[in-house]
Amino acid sequence: MVDAALANPALQADEPVLSARKLARYFDVSPPLLNRVIEGTPRQILRAVDGVSFDIQKGRTFSLVGESGCGKSTVARLVVGLYTPTHGELHFEGQNIAGLTRKEMVPVRRKMQMIFQDPFASLNP
Repeated sequence: MVDAALANPALQADEPVLSARKLARYFDVSPPLLNRVIEGTPRQILRAVDGVSFDIQKGRTFSLVGESGCGKSTVARLVVGLYTPTHGELHFEGQNIAGLTRKEMVPVRRKMQMIFQDPFASLNP
């Protein structure tokens, strides 16, 4: 295994492997435009994650805990690039990955994964 700091000179020994700053993801949960016009209702925006910041140091375990529906899975999906942040910064090994395209995320995704609480429940036999 190659040390992340050796593979990426920009990554200093004390720099976190993953750093999130004011990470946010909003979803438009509004009814269709025609319904909104007829009913005279405004757009409805769901703030699934708003202002989340954390650092993960190399060799450390990080847990994200909270009540059901508080945004844990959304944060995980933001980190692995399945969702694009509405705003905020997400740095992995010193590189800002928040705005990368799918193609640019391929080498980054090879270095990270999501681990589910019960991985056997997520498999379809």
